[in-house]
Amino acid sequence: MPDSVQKLAALTARVAELESERALTLRLAQTDSLTGLVNRGAFTAELCERLEAAKQDDGQVALFVIDLDRFKHLNDTLGHHAGDLFLAEVGERLRCDTQAGELVARTGGDEFALITTGADPARRAQRLVRLLSQPHMIYGRMVSPGASVGVAVYPDHAADAGDLQRFADMALYRVKLKGGRRWSVFDAELRDENTRRRTLEAELRRAIPAGEIEPWFQPVIDSKDGRITGVEVLARWRHPEQGLLAPAAFVPIAEELGLIGRIDEAVFEAGCARAAPWVKAGLIEAVSFNVSPRDLLDPSFSRKLIGRLGKTALPPTALTVEITETFLLQDLALSRRHIERLNAKGVRIALDDFGTGYSNLRALMHLPIQTVKLDRSLICDVAKDQRVAKLVASMLHAARALGVRIVAEGVEEEAQAIFLRAAGCDRMQGYWFARPMPADQMEMALKESHADTPRFFTAEPTRRRARR
Repeated sequence: MPDSVQKLAALTARVAELESERALTLRLAQTDSLTGLVNRGAFTAELCERLEAAKQDDGQVALFVIDLDRFKHLNDTLGHHAGDLFLAEVGERLRCDTQAGELVARTGGDEFALITTGADPARRAQRLVRLLSQPHMIYGRMVSPGASVGVAVYPDHAADAGDLQRFADMALYRVKLKGGRRWSVFDAELRDENTRRRTLEAELRRAIPAGEIEPWFQPVIDSKDGRITGVEVLARWRHPEQGLLAPAAFVPIAEELGLIGRIDEAVFEAGCARAAPWVKAGLIEAVSFNVSPRDLLDPSFSRKLIGRLGKTALPPTALTVEITETFLLQDLALSRRHIERLNAKGVRIALDDFGTGYSNLRALMHLPIQTVKLDRSLICDVAKDQRVAKLVASMLHAARALGVRIVAEGVEEEAQAIFLRAAGCDRMQGYWFARPMPADQMEMALKESHADTPRFFTAEPTRRRARR
């Protein structure tokens, strides 16, 4: 055989080998390694292609998004390997149940999705719920987390892939709120909700630079003499049409849009500007700000905060930054760096929602944390349930032994305040004393607190006056 022919044959074989390797690499890049289903990227691309085809043919495309119920509980009780085994089983069930023209994918975690162009959406959703609710044996234990399904249909509900996915997710979320193990389709109610939400998103983007997000202040009371010793700064949105909006109405949306950092900065700067004169005049000792977990996970968070603080007139020693136990568990090393850097500048750290998670006493022993805030879920029953009372008393004792100041939040009844005072709680805040209020009203309350006898823990405390 001529040498040129041999070389051509070898080259042809090498090209075929490279094409095979390329096809394998592409297939692996589009496949979820645990279940063997297509992954999110490949699924999204296929969804877009099917929508384009449906537009040409006046066809229909139904999207089903699937979320396993109580999957976290399975992971926590049997371990992550058991969770992986169950995810693989779910993938196999979905693959075996896939009908002609359907595509099924694992889109992440315990989330799956399915596209169909032929089956009746309601009947298909019911079948998926039944299929994924069947029990399965793992490590000798029968498990059956169940599944929730959200459905959206092109062109009935959405005209593009982005809206179709978002609307199916909204239907799924409604199912999860109702306890799961069922399905829901996007409808007029959810469409109205989506319209309100999109309007709120646009208004929120405008409201931040317009200064409509403003700081409000809730007093922190000294348990011994009833005077106001500090304030916690909270965000309120003074909406031009809807009036005053509490954080629950806009913070979740701000977090999803990545705007929470800008809101925190705006409220921080405005709050410091209003509170700095109160500190200088000796009306309060401390100003507390909550920090979102997302901000805390930024390695440069503490440096940025110190920089912003330096642009205000508030002394670092008057600032308290409230962080949650959850953040400590997420990244203890990063937590330590932030806390130590802030402490070095004189900023104090408070551990918020104490008593709702692991109540990490080790963190209080080894980190420079000056304050713990007992969560309101403990305070609400402290004067009614002896077990809760003993628990809170023991937590107070442990914190005192570590030299940590204690603030009880959510105090709404006189009996709670009396118990906490007798148990040795240092500071309290809550509706029994005062609701959050705008800066002008807060300033008046501070001046009254220092000019008159303390308004709290008198012989006959009155709810009406405390909540004015």
